[in-house]
Formats: sequence, C-alpha cells, structure tokens
Amino acid sequence: MNKTISVTIFITCLISNVVRAQVILSNTDIIKLDFKTLAIKKARLQAKDAALLTAYETLIKKADALLQYKPVSVMDKTDFPPSGNKHDYMSIAPYWWPDPAKPNGLPYIRKDGEVNPEVRNYSDKENMPKLCENIYNLSLAYYFSNNEIYAQHASKLLQVWFIDSATKMNPNLNYGQAVKGVTEGRGEGVIDTRQFIFALDGVKLLKSSKSWTLENNKALQNWFAQFLNWLNTSKIGNAEMNAKNNHGVWFDAQALAIALYVDSTQMANKIVARAAERLDKQANNDGLFPYELERTTSLHYSVFIMNAFNIIAQLSEQTSTNFYTLQTPTGKSFQKSVEAILPYAIKEKAWTHQEIKPFHVTDAYALLLRSSTRFKNDKYLDFIKYNAKDNYSKLLLNLL
Repeated sequence: MNKTISVTIFITCLISNVVRAQVILSNTDIIKLDFKTLAIKKARLQAKDAALLTAYETLIKKADALLQYKPVSVMDKTDFPPSGNKHDYMSIAPYWWPDPAKPNGLPYIRKDGEVNPEVRNYSDKENMPKLCENIYNLSLAYYFSNNEIYAQHASKLLQVWFIDSATKMNPNLNYGQAVKGVTEGRGEGVIDTRQFIFALDGVKLLKSSKSWTLENNKALQNWFAQFLNWLNTSKIGNAEMNAKNNHGVWFDAQALAIALYVDSTQMANKIVARAAERLDKQANNDGLFPYELERTTSLHYSVFIMNAFNIIAQLSEQTSTNFYTLQTPTGKSFQKSVEAILPYAIKEKAWTHQEIKPFHVTDAYALLLRSSTRFKNDKYLDFIKYNAKDNYSKLLLNLL
C-alpha cells in the first residue's frame, strides 16, 4: 500500500476515535473553543503531523515555563479597597489622570487613550489577565500532551484565586475602574474580567484531570453563579449591561460564557438575543460602529468590539440562535461588520479615522481566523500567514 495512503488512513482512524470520545463528552464540555477541532488536531499530533508540531512544541515550552509562575491572588495588592477587605477586587480607570489645575489632583480628569501608569499600583488588574491566560495555556498543554503536571499547576492557580478561603476573590467588582475623587467603582470595571472567558475554557479542558476534582469544579461553579448574579442585579453590573459601546458587548460575551459554564441555558439564550439587539443598534448601515469611531484609537476599538461579538458568535452555537448567520431587522449582521472592518485591519484599505497609537494586527488574529473558516474567505488566514512570516508555524492558532 502507498505510504501516503497508509498515513492518511492512520490519521483518519485516530481522528475517528478522538471524535467519538468528544461525542461522549458532548459539546457542553467546552466554552469558546471548538472541541471537535481540538480533537482532530490532537489526533493529528498523535500521528506526528509535521504541520502542527512546531506550534505544539511552542505551547509545551511556554507551559513548562509557566510551571514556575507562582499563584497570585487579590490578597497580593498593597493598598486596601474602600471596603477595607483585600478579598474585594480593585482597579482604577486607565484613562483618568490627576488634574494639574488642582492642588491635590482631585477629581481626576479623562485623557482618552493615554494610560495612567498609576494603574500598575493595583496588582489585581495586572495579575488577573495573566492568571487567566496562564490557566488557558497550561490547560491546553495538558489536553494535547496528557501530562498531568500542567493540569496540576492550572488547578492550583484556580484554587488560589477563586476557591481557597484565605486568598479567594469575592464574586463582585464593586471597586473596579475607580476614578479618584469621583467614584469608588464603575460599570466600566466589569470589562476587567473579560479574560475569565479564557480561564473557563481552560477549566473545561481539565475535566479529565485527577488534579481538578468534582469538588473543585462545584466550588468554582458556585463562585461564578454568585458572580453572574452580581452582574445581573447590582447597580454597577446593570450600568455596564446598559452600555451602548464595546463595554456592553463585552458584558454579554462574559455573561454568556459564565451562563454556559453554570448550565443556565435559558439565560444564555436571552444574552444572545440581547447581543443581537446591540448589533442592530450599535452598527451603522456600513457595518461600522460609530461609538468606537469616536475614540482616539478607533481602529483598535472597532476590532475590539468585533472580538467580543466573535466570542458571542462562537458561544451562540451552544444556544438556540446562531450569531454567525443571524441578520437583524435592519439588515445588520456579524458577517457584514467583519467585511466592513477587517479590510482596514489587514491594510487592504487605509483607515481614515483617528488612531493615535500604532494598530497591532495581532489583536485581530482570532477574528481573522474564525472569519476565514466561518465565511470561507481564505484571504484572512493568508494575511495571518503573510504577517507572521517565519513565525506562523509557532502560532497557537494552528492548534485551535
């Protein structure tokens, strides 16, 4: 038998076996990631598919380094939030600065697009996104390698931030994105925890690990159920829910991921419907987003809001509405906005709105990849390959 045919049959058999295992696990065993795609990529790696090995080796190298990453918690910050309880998360608004016209600098004033370095004094805002990214990468490394050491460390990171009584974060953002001299916390602070979406994908990948116990998972689900309740019922949460720009969309993306994790299907369906209403109201007839165009980094924020809609679209496949194919009553759609914005991101067209900082196209990679596969448009993936050049084979997106 031809050697190429033999290898193809071998890979096909491996894929078939892994996909059958995925069916047993069911589609609800993931959050944002496509588990069927992961299963196929894992089978290809087991067959030593050279096209994926470099990305896999890069992931494992990163995960090995992350084993030295010590657990962090909200207790690490030096300053206390207004509650006097370090278990409460706290951050300050990034674009607000001391007023030079006032002796004490209060109240702070806004400088859009200019980050006040004072934000780094509050370690919660810095630690939490890194934590979620590290959990995500460690869990992916565990999934693809079956090496329990990665799951063990990811589990420890989760326990310290969310579960252990001495170190866990209280399930609220009452003091998120505070503005000194103005408010102790704002609805805008909810966007700080958008990275929870990635951590929850990591949690799902730990399901088969002995290090992530059923008791751990129940405790985490309880934490997120409380947090979701806070999002839906608190004054600050409702302020963000009603935001008319990217903040409202990111609220929905985060709430949707959490609702799916805690098995609230009815709420998940409601959130997708609300996101469709946002798309209808926020996008103009060209598919662009006027509120984002007003920003000093308007291309960045146009891609940023689409990244949130992209996550909603991915998650919607576990609900009664497919956001990828949805069209609103006024003719708006996710695909229309993709086709309106991505040509600027990949430099097919010149962006004419304000952009005071260089736009980093890598911020659009996830959107480009998903748009390429969902809408059968190779130019988006081709651009990633062109832009990444020799580093393309190392990119994690090759495994996703």
